[in-house]
Amino acid sequence: MTVAEDILAIFDKQKAFANKNRPSYTVRIANLKKLKTAILQYEDEIFEALYLDLHKSHFESYATEIGFVLKEIGYHIKKLKKWMKPKRVSTPITNFPAKSYLTHEPKGKVLIISPWNYPFQLLIAPLVGAISAGNTAILKPSEISSHTAEVLKRMINNTFAEQYLYVLSGGVEISQLLLKLKFDHIFFTGSPRTGKIVMQEVAKNMVPVTLELGGKSPCIVDENTNIKLTARRIVWGKLLNAGQTCIAPDYLLVHSGVKSRLLSALAQAIKIAYGDDARHSPDYPRIISRYNIERLSTLIKDANIYYGGKFDADERYFEPTILNNVDFDMPVMQQEIFGPILPVITFTSYDEIVAKINNRPKPLALYVFTNDRKLQNHLIDSIPAGGACINDTIMQIANSKLPFGGIGNSGTGNYHGKYSFETFSHAKAIVKKTNRIDVSIRYAPFGNKLKIVKILMH
Repeated sequence: MTVAEDILAIFDKQKAFANKNRPSYTVRIANLKKLKTAILQYEDEIFEALYLDLHKSHFESYATEIGFVLKEIGYHIKKLKKWMKPKRVSTPITNFPAKSYLTHEPKGKVLIISPWNYPFQLLIAPLVGAISAGNTAILKPSEISSHTAEVLKRMINNTFAEQYLYVLSGGVEISQLLLKLKFDHIFFTGSPRTGKIVMQEVAKNMVPVTLELGGKSPCIVDENTNIKLTARRIVWGKLLNAGQTCIAPDYLLVHSGVKSRLLSALAQAIKIAYGDDARHSPDYPRIISRYNIERLSTLIKDANIYYGGKFDADERYFEPTILNNVDFDMPVMQQEIFGPILPVITFTSYDEIVAKINNRPKPLALYVFTNDRKLQNHLIDSIPAGGACINDTIMQIANSKLPFGGIGNSGTGNYHGKYSFETFSHAKAIVKKTNRIDVSIRYAPFGNKLKIVKILMH
């Protein structure tokens, strides 16, 4: 059989399984627990794979990937019964006598395509929602993070039947073949550029799609803030996974009154976290590929480097780097950085920077550092973004009760917690009428019934 025939065979098996099975609450919970057990069983292999792919420490791998997913599974196990329960809603008098309610049914066959930067979390976290909602799933991890992809393939395919869950490994050609199939929902995490290609392809089959993308997430630093703590939190969020995080603060907008102090505090925070030479820190990750090292190196060419700037393509190492006196027209501001480079732009007028940000594609995240509550509210209300965090970075993703997703160019749809369950479910509206009474006003002939209808529908 050809690769295409193999893929179609798996798809057809999952289609047949989805058409015959509507997993009960008990079955879904059992599958969530089965997934949790598999993760714990393969934990050491996942740690090793993440280290080989991205040089992640065990702490970072657990906090941002393994532990993150285990927490998500636990939350779904705790809340699933409530989410699955039919929900009564009020019924208008025009539908009297009746009961109205909605139920969530599985969408059916889903496809989840994940990227390389958080190769475990960004494949398995959506899968948790797909399982909770009662779907089958084909999973396509990124081939770039090859070690993690291989562990994921073994973990899922050795744990679940292929007609239920199955991991397909391979390159772009596998994704292209999968996107031609008529799934009931596709969940894609990746770049805006690739997201546009996915959207165009799936539109041919009218397949609904969730796009979790990225963009240039701004971080605004006001005069009225704790400079040392602000610097520490910015450095942590920016250098997590060596900056290869879709919600990392992409660039800083710093008030002129505190810029010099903040620059010094940022450099000091980097040294405290990773030492004088981050290359020798066991906690500092690596860039995924030589290509991305070369891409990042072009972004700092001819720039004013305040801190860092060294890189080694052979070791996939790129030093934490701060760029000073950046403006919006420089190359580093023309694309999502996705690396440990932090451009610093100085401002004095909030109206000006709000206008500058809002003239760019809507970001996935917005960060605001200030103790001024009025300013906090003004900036959050004035700048559209997928999500926001005040006086910290990244942590908006850590609450399972909050949705995670983009807006405009940074994505469409959301997930995490209940929102994952809803993303992979169809909310079916149901009206249940009685046959004991039949109000005849809606039937022809209508005669002089218009006045009555206007009263009832007002």
